[in-house]
Amino acid sequence: MPAPDLLFSLHFLGGSARTWEPFSWALGDTLVCVSIDLPGFGNASGATGFSVDAMADHVAAVIRTKAPVRFAIAGHSMGAKVALALARRSEDGESGLEGLTDLILISGSPPGPEPIPEDRRAKMIAWIDADPETRLREAKAFVRANVGDSLDPETEARAVADVLEAAPKAWKAWLESGSNEDLSRRVGVLRTPALILAGSEDADLGADAQHALMAPHLAHYRVVTVDGVGHLLPLERPEALADLVRQHIGDRPRADAAQAAEIPPAYAALIASERVNSRLRGALAKRAEPDDPGYRPEALDPVELAILRAACARVLPTPGVDIAARIDKRLASGAGDGWRFVALPPDLEAYRAALRTLDAAARAAHGRPFVVLDGREQDALLTLAERGDLSVPEILGGRLDGDRMRFWFEDLRADAVRLWLAHPAALARVGFSGIGAGGDRPGPIANGLPGFHEVGLDAPEPWEPRPTHGETAR
Repeated sequence: MPAPDLLFSLHFLGGSARTWEPFSWALGDTLVCVSIDLPGFGNASGATGFSVDAMADHVAAVIRTKAPVRFAIAGHSMGAKVALALARRSEDGESGLEGLTDLILISGSPPGPEPIPEDRRAKMIAWIDADPETRLREAKAFVRANVGDSLDPETEARAVADVLEAAPKAWKAWLESGSNEDLSRRVGVLRTPALILAGSEDADLGADAQHALMAPHLAHYRVVTVDGVGHLLPLERPEALADLVRQHIGDRPRADAAQAAEIPPAYAALIASERVNSRLRGALAKRAEPDDPGYRPEALDPVELAILRAACARVLPTPGVDIAARIDKRLASGAGDGWRFVALPPDLEAYRAALRTLDAAARAAHGRPFVVLDGREQDALLTLAERGDLSVPEILGGRLDGDRMRFWFEDLRADAVRLWLAHPAALARVGFSGIGAGGDRPGPIANGLPGFHEVGLDAPEPWEPRPTHGETAR
């Protein structure tokens, strides 16, 4: 893909277009950086429209004015959520936004609610309307709390001045509303190549948050953690940021080709033979289709799907088959096995509650989301669920108690096994040849009567493929 012509850059809460000046200088002639003041900030401090959609409208108008053939969007913190909303519009074909080639997401606020501690949120809202002396003191404290190391005096002074210039209405609107807007389902999964950047010293929106809350919304991405940096990478390390953007443009994350689980030639030949009726052959072909690497969930949201994928990888690893995506499709269709545990809510509600409880348990036990834990830590939590001992207080995010988590985990294992064993690669692995019991027409077929004639132990029919693993099963 050709490089973009322009890079539209969207600042963090309390920043402005000039936040990007050091980065723009460091970027040189690699890209033309067009920095935009979001409504309520910088030179747009008198503008209104503070919702994510309103800010996206504001940026879209600037992009249309420039009318680039190809462009990228860099979003920092608050600006990243706006960038994601614009990317969804672009991928949906909105006029004037068709040329989006790349996303650069820096300490990004995710599509869902941003993880800001409520006491800090309340304090930030309180001081923005305070007296000038308090505002200056708190603005300095805000900037210093968001860097890994100190900024040089000139850069810090500009950053503090930007915070003080912000319209209090815009500041409060983001903290009270914009940061809490849940655009997870609308944004879904984007296919635009993305570079996700996190500071190692960023407490709320560091690498863990980016992996758990941002990455699930992107099909083709790379996460890079910058050591020693807090939340304000464009101000802390503009040269490093410029280098990372250059590297991204030169080597974008590639779209993964859809991978299908391999079906051995002998089993594929059985499926194609007249021993298998055409209706079953069609169903097996459908099940064998490769799963879309950029699958957009229909029932769960992308964050929940990521948790489910991580759990399925521990329960039943199935290379080439996205069991979690297939469970999501089943949940969306409303199809099932016709029963459920009476203690559990309907399947979709149970899955969503259980996945959020599993993630809350990971955060309570390890201070980290489930998807970033190592396999041993994930297994320990799933073992607790199996035993009925995974219990998380509701105040910490628990939605199902220990008993109901045990019932759900039994359902998950059954769903995973059922979906895997329906796949022809799994049938070949266990040597299941019952699919060859009869074709479309009655009576003899080319190789004899349909069905099985050899019924003794370890006496397979001549036409039966050998299992690729384990014992023959019928």
